[in-house]
Amino acid sequence: MLDVQAPNITGVVVGFDFGTKRIGVAVGQTVTRSAAALCTILMSRKHEPWKTIAEILATWQPAAFVVGWPYPRNGEDNPIRVEIERFAAALARRYRLPVFTVDETLSTADARSQHFGNFDGAIRRPARFADRKDELAARLILQSWLEQSAASIPAERKG
Repeated sequence: MLDVQAPNITGVVVGFDFGTKRIGVAVGQTVTRSAAALCTILMSRKHEPWKTIAEILATWQPAAFVVGWPYPRNGEDNPIRVEIERFAAALARRYRLPVFTVDETLSTADARSQHFGNFDGAIRRPARFADRKDELAARLILQSWLEQSAASIPAERKG
C-alpha cells in the first residue's frame, strides 16, 4: 500500500512519465517550483533505462523523483500500474532517493493541448508532438507535484 507523506524536499527533482515503450523525463526545482521537459528514453528488450537515468542523475544531482501514477477513472484499473510501481520501487532501491507519485490523468492530453496551443506557424514549425509527448507529459506531471507537493504520495511500499 502507498503511504501518504508530505515531502520536505529542497532542490532539483526529476520527474518521469513511465511507459513500456518510452519514458518521458523532466527536471524541476523546488525553490522556483518550475519544471522543464528534458528527454525521452526509448525502451526495448535490449535497452534498459538505467544507464540513461544514471547519466541524468550525474548531471542534475536530484534530491527526489516524481513518477506519474494512473489513478483509476470510473473504477477502472489501469494495467500499467504494476509496471509503474516496479519502476518507482527500482528507482528508490537503486538510487536511495525518495520517490513520490502524483496523478498523471490526462497528462498526455494536456501536453498535446499545450504543444499545439503554443505553436505560431508563422515563425517556425514545431517539433513533432509524437517525438516529445512523453517528456512534455513528464513536465506536466512534475509541475503538478511541485505545485501540490504537500499532497504527494511516496511510492515506497511499507511492509
